[in-house]
Amino acid sequence: MNDHTTGTARLLPWTGSGGKPCYLIGDGKGYISKVADRIESVQLGMAAELLGHVAELLSDRRATSDQLRYAVARMAESLRDVHRIAESRGARLSAEGPAEEAAPA
Repeated sequence: MNDHTTGTARLLPWTGSGGKPCYLIGDGKGYISKVADRIESVQLGMAAELLGHVAELLSDRRATSDQLRYAVARMAESLRDVHRIAESRGARLSAEGPAEEAAPA
């Protein structure tokens, strides 16, 4: 998904009305891109924290089915966020093409 006049379409880390995906067309340097970067960072940090919490919960034999069900619900939400981030970043890498991927950082 590449718009040759304004840049690449970026899948944003939030959804629009009805859960529809939101996209941003641009060069990746504007205000909304920076907000999206910060939100992605928060979402990834929360996913890491959730993994730690779930590991503790699973090791506790006294964990109730309600606690486990709640943890699974939060994990599903987090996985949805992380999946959206991976899709967005993968699409942007694909849009860069082989020449730009090989360029030194």
